[in-house]
Amino acid sequence: MIIPFLTAPERQGYQQVPATLSETDLRQHFHLTGADREFIQRQRRDGNRLGCAVQLGLVRLMGYLPEDWFEQVPVPVATFVGQQLGLAPDALATYGERAATRSEHLQLVLRHLGYRKWQPLDSPGLEAWLLERAQEHDQLRLLLQAACQKLHQDRVLRPAISVLELLVSQALLQTDAATYQRLAPLLTPAVETQLDALLAVDPALRVTPHRWLCQPATANTPTAINQALAKLDFLHQLGLVDWDTGGLNANRRKRLAHRARHRTSQAIGRYAPAKRYPLLVAFVLESHRDVLDAVLTMFSDYWALAQRKAQREHEAHLLAIRQARETALRVFAQVARTVVDEQIPAGQVRKAVFEAIPREQVEQALQAYYALSDTRLDSPLAFLLRRYAHLKQFSGSLLRQISFTSAFAGDRFAEALALVVELQTGARRKLPADAPTDFITPSWHGFVHPQQAPERLPYELCVLATLRERLRSGDVFVPGSRKFADLESYLIPAAQWPGLRGEVLRQLGLPEDPSQRLQARLAELEALLPQVSALLAEGGEVRLEDGELVVTALQAEELPASLRVLDEQIRARMPAVELTDILVEVDGWTGFSELLREASTGGSEAPEPIYAALLAAACNIPLSDMARSTGLAYQTVWWATNQFLHEQPLRAATTRVVNQQHRQWLAQHWGGGGLSSSDGQRFPVSGQVRNAKALPRYFGYGRGVTFYTHTADHYAQYGSKVIPATERDATYVLDEVLGNETDVVIVEHATDTHGYTDLVFGLFDLLGLQYSPRLRDIGDQKLCRIRGRELAYPGLHFTGHVQPGYIEARLDDLLRVAGSFKLGYVTASLFISKLQAYPRQHNLTYVLQQYGRLIKTNFILRYLLSQPLRRKIHVQLNKGERLHALRVFLWFGGDGLIRRKQEEAQQEVVGALNLVTNLVVLWNTVYLQQVVQTLRAEGIEVRDEDLARLSPARYEHINRLGKYTFPRQVDVQPNGLRSLRKPSETAPVGA
Repeated sequence: MIIPFLTAPERQGYQQVPATLSETDLRQHFHLTGADREFIQRQRRDGNRLGCAVQLGLVRLMGYLPEDWFEQVPVPVATFVGQQLGLAPDALATYGERAATRSEHLQLVLRHLGYRKWQPLDSPGLEAWLLERAQEHDQLRLLLQAACQKLHQDRVLRPAISVLELLVSQALLQTDAATYQRLAPLLTPAVETQLDALLAVDPALRVTPHRWLCQPATANTPTAINQALAKLDFLHQLGLVDWDTGGLNANRRKRLAHRARHRTSQAIGRYAPAKRYPLLVAFVLESHRDVLDAVLTMFSDYWALAQRKAQREHEAHLLAIRQARETALRVFAQVARTVVDEQIPAGQVRKAVFEAIPREQVEQALQAYYALSDTRLDSPLAFLLRRYAHLKQFSGSLLRQISFTSAFAGDRFAEALALVVELQTGARRKLPADAPTDFITPSWHGFVHPQQAPERLPYELCVLATLRERLRSGDVFVPGSRKFADLESYLIPAAQWPGLRGEVLRQLGLPEDPSQRLQARLAELEALLPQVSALLAEGGEVRLEDGELVVTALQAEELPASLRVLDEQIRARMPAVELTDILVEVDGWTGFSELLREASTGGSEAPEPIYAALLAAACNIPLSDMARSTGLAYQTVWWATNQFLHEQPLRAATTRVVNQQHRQWLAQHWGGGGLSSSDGQRFPVSGQVRNAKALPRYFGYGRGVTFYTHTADHYAQYGSKVIPATERDATYVLDEVLGNETDVVIVEHATDTHGYTDLVFGLFDLLGLQYSPRLRDIGDQKLCRIRGRELAYPGLHFTGHVQPGYIEARLDDLLRVAGSFKLGYVTASLFISKLQAYPRQHNLTYVLQQYGRLIKTNFILRYLLSQPLRRKIHVQLNKGERLHALRVFLWFGGDGLIRRKQEEAQQEVVGALNLVTNLVVLWNTVYLQQVVQTLRAEGIEVRDEDLARLSPARYEHINRLGKYTFPRQVDVQPNGLRSLRKPSETAPVGA
């Protein structure tokens, strides 16, 4: 069924001239070239010339011309165009008198620009193109935007938006049939039988294989790894190697697999074959990737845990040795005194010794000496060897089932790995004396070679340790893996790079000769150096004391009396509101729940279960508690959670709310959205959670994860992600900035000190973004000199060097990396983590660090020169802290512990919390605007300077706990007690 999907405000946005345009839009679309001026001067009368010129600019801007556009032209547009023609903007007032003139001019404008009007015969071609795009993603609004952009690029004046809305809906409805048709050669009766078997209960598993494969591991134990390996073996037996799925788009495959994971086996079994089999094919393929990555990640995490335990045992052993040494020395000293005592006859020495010291103590001291002499326990690796039996429980199966490819052949590691595979799987019993050892590092050498030849068990452990390190870096990769693939495979293919290079340069805002950017950065450094020297010479708030850099801390700005008065007025006038009411009210403004429903059922579900599920996830409330509090059935809330609260729909709903926040006039006082920041919040977990890490500073003896959130300067949080609590924020800082799909255009990003590395500085600049971290340890920062240039450097730590020639020679490699991020070939965090894990410094790492040091040096010099820059960063990071406080206020259930075991489920919780936080921020912003307007209407002065310092992250007026009732009469039985429930009516406690 084809239904309209745009809301009334969205449809209006496509059908009218934008009310405001940026300076960039004005200059890009309304600048008149010489040819434009010549064309326009042919028109008679000032009004016609101005009207024709504005039409020309609007077609360039929109690829469309609204029917009554001449009544919607913003004054700045008419002024900007009029100035170029020497005409007053009011000349446009008479232009709309004759419709025939406007139509005639439109034809002339289209001919001048090389455009043509949309024709009904264009529909089949666009529909076929949309069908291809729908294979890539199935978000209706993104497809509609893509259709508008394509027509614009093809120089076709688009039709009314309702026409394109219909074509997009039709294309999306046809995607299942198109996918089935593309997979038809694969779907033989034998394959279809295999796929249907996934939906039948397996007696051994006691569930369907489909449901079994959906259950991810929650721990990194040998048992859990073996269970995952059993799944991998099951998937291999389906014959995936022989499946030809080249016609199935990778994005389409991921979406279908996601849908299959969140449907019951029974529900999938009821689908028609054209829908069921593509779902199951995609599910099997993505499950193979997921399980493969999970096995390798669990192996890596298990090894890290084993190393930590071995290190602790080694430290305990050393402590025991020290204590034993002291005891033995005391005993031996007493023995020596007895032995050298000449008054004791030689024949009585032994008797005298044991009279002075019990025999048991002497024997213990002797054992301690032998222990001290045993050098085998001098290394933690000896204690790692004690875990060989545990490791052997899964290592043989892991090495047998997974194919590893070595990208580095210089140290014979691939031969060593093949040898250990034979040893672990029983194909070989003894380690040959000439086993490859070139790859063994000095820290392992003495352990593996206690004598002349290597020993088998230490050798196996060394190979497995090296395998783990090289998997993490990419030196060893696994075909078919997503996280452990060849480093080169993450980038734009080398053969395609020459064709994409121009588009990448355009999107990154770089000149055709990118070396100009490098030269500009070098020139910037040369210009900044004398300014910083002069600043240090003044001895002000930035100065040198005993050769050390001192930057006076920013002083807190005193709040003006007018702001305190305004805040009191706001507190007195802001409505007291239930948290549940905020969801309902903001949904009425934005329709965010439509996007959650759309992703699953097309928008036919009632919103109440969605509100309940969303609030339960965002506030960490068990579903059973939410069901009792709302009067909804537990099954209804559970179903709504399972159907609607997935990462992509939550992200789409958040995008809509953020866009609404971006359009609020008060939000513009806080910032235009161009500056953002990111920071992490630590949350403890309950029980065994595979991706949780120990971090005593935050979790004590427990474990936890980090919710890493990105905040725009007008308090909209446009992205949030679950990351390991022990990893540096710098690895993930770019992901949400690049993945931002909101109307907020990020041009500058701030983090705290732990959020940056030289790599990140370089990548931000290559991507056309400004990176502005707060530097707490700025006096210790190493700045860089330009090798080959004689420059006067201030008295700071200019201890590093940058080689411009080296960077310029490899600039194309850097652009290919940046282009791969920009075009979505790989996430920045995955690629950065690979580079950082490399055992040897990768060439890309070195050149990125070289470029990043130059960018960092320039930033630090500007940071020292500009107190406003330091204060701007400080203010922005404080906005994130205020929103963190709001998120803590919202996250009040479940003792604050995350109980979701799977990473995907945790990401859904993060998405829900992010969405509800933005709902509160938007509600507060709208009502703050209402308060301000009311105060001004009452004649109370409200200064714009004070508005800039308000915050919508307030929550003192919000009731998050609901309302409690205390009825005086309750329904009871004749015995005075309530009726007991039936077992079938009981919801799981704490679910």
